[in-house]
Amino acid sequence: MSRISDCFTELRAAGRTGLVIYICAGDPDLETTRRLVPALEAAGADLIELGVPFTDPLADGPSIQRATERALASGTTLPAILEMVAELRRETQVPLLLMTYYNPVFRYGMERTAAEARAAGVDGFLITDLPPEEAGEWQPIAADQGLETIFLLTPTSTPERIHLASRLASGFIYCVSRMGVTGARAALPPDLHDLLRRIRAGTDLPVAVGFGVSQPEHVRQIGKWADAAVVGSAVVNLIGDHGRTCIAPVTEFVQRLRQVS
Repeated sequence: MSRISDCFTELRAAGRTGLVIYICAGDPDLETTRRLVPALEAAGADLIELGVPFTDPLADGPSIQRATERALASGTTLPAILEMVAELRRETQVPLLLMTYYNPVFRYGMERTAAEARAAGVDGFLITDLPPEEAGEWQPIAADQGLETIFLLTPTSTPERIHLASRLASGFIYCVSRMGVTGARAALPPDLHDLLRRIRAGTDLPVAVGFGVSQPEHVRQIGKWADAAVVGSAVVNLIGDHGRTCIAPVTEFVQRLRQVS
């Protein structure tokens, strides 16, 4: 069992909705990220996604694109993120997931990425632009290192893709609540429950819902139908507003989210 699998097992036993927080590693710099991760855990985050900055983040909206630009400007690289994770493992065992695009993994080398990630203490990868149909090379490499591979399912996912993602994935399934790019929204899509019902019919893995989740009420609603809520852009916006002084406002926001989950 990995930290991610253990986390969802504990959440189910407690009857509690998981809270997954996304931040872009290196925004505004890696030292701030290193301080923010344990603060997020203390505030109630069950799992933390660390975004790997990439120059062409096609799936991300303006908030995360700006965070990526800030991280790249600070000199953040994949090896530097792995070094930071190794440092974090001296003080926290919170599950850590790297959310990235395929290009940084391919350029660094899949075997090298997986081996160094596992050695550093990374628990899994969500490669945004790697669908299950094209993961045949990466998934066994990750599995050999004990890394979870999380796939995205969307409102347009067919029963066949849901089944394939369920067969190849580990850890959990990431349900994209709406079509389009990331970004905070005022309300959850009205057909989210139907989408989750379709996904549940095709997998026994835990399901986390992201894209547009930004308010305590969203987390409460998601908890009726799914195992966890993923909050990203709303947190990233606070980091963008406060820079290196973001720890207090971010943790206060996460504490408010935790109160309803």
